[in-house]
Amino acid sequence: MNRQARRFTVQGRVQGVWFRDSTRREAERLGITGYAINLPDGNVDVLAWGPPDALEALEAWLHTGPPLANVSAVIASEVPTSGQGSESPPADFSTG
Repeated sequence: MNRQARRFTVQGRVQGVWFRDSTRREAERLGITGYAINLPDGNVDVLAWGPPDALEALEAWLHTGPPLANVSAVIASEVPTSGQGSESPPADFSTG
């Protein structure tokens, strides 16, 4: 299975609106592992591991998020999956 990893920084009104738990449920539905955590600046950091098509679907979902969210931007970056500086894939999707 071709698994890739991407990090997303989600900006806007994304804390206190069930964003992390909704992201976890969407990621699990798509077969993605990783995490969603609140950042001190009010953004949410999402690390996602999965097949490329699932990562694209999650990214599209992140632009809207749950009903109470108001997403202003999603910044995506590739995460190395092998070699120096790479991270190991998590076993599940968690929220911090």
